[in-house]
Amino acid sequence: MEGKIRLAVFGQKRLSREGGIEIVVKELCTRMAQNGCEVTCYNRAGHHVSGAEYDKTIEYDGIRQKVVPTIEKKGLAAVSSSFFAALYSAFGRYDVVHIHAEGPAFFCWIPKLFGKRVVNTIHGLDWNREKWHGSVASKFIRGGEKNAVKYADEIIVLSKGVQKYFMEIYGRETHFIPNGVNRPEIREAKLITDKFGLKKDSYILFLGRLVPEKGIRYLVEAFKNVKLYG
Repeated sequence: MEGKIRLAVFGQKRLSREGGIEIVVKELCTRMAQNGCEVTCYNRAGHHVSGAEYDKTIEYDGIRQKVVPTIEKKGLAAVSSSFFAALYSAFGRYDVVHIHAEGPAFFCWIPKLFGKRVVNTIHGLDWNREKWHGSVASKFIRGGEKNAVKYADEIIVLSKGVQKYFMEIYGRETHFIPNGVNRPEIREAKLITDKFGLKKDSYILFLGRLVPEKGIRYLVEAFKNVKLYG
């Protein structure tokens, strides 16, 4: 492909640290922009957790951001923003549309219909999460999974288990690309000790949602059985 790759991205709420998808999108798009790609992120409308000054459309590290119409009601925000993002990306001058998560992939056929190459990153089998069991949302998300299989040019998965699932259920080849992390800055844990009274090797830090599928109960039980040396 000659010239710069023009990329549209949606599925995230916005470029922030609200969740795993948002972090992945921000890190990935930042690097792609640095490598010469023209990146446009379609974000949900609504208040930004980082502050009201981020609510408006801004450019972030070379990434163009656009806010799409969003019905700000429970169960409709993700669906409505994904639909409009798919529509905008379909009519925009883009080479590739990168969709994140299964729910937003429900609309992947729209940019595909307009000749765009579509990539879908599956961050997990969202329809199977505890909070969606037996709901209309679960069926919608499962529909997104099936549409990704049918219409996406390429599918990226983050685990071998999900890769095996797509092959066994759909016979669909996927690309296993696990999330990376930035190299940490090693610092003395003085702040943690001063504020919480915790010392090195006396605690385990978990960052994530407190939901059953994260398996926090196993971490708690494992920590109980750890022999601490002081």
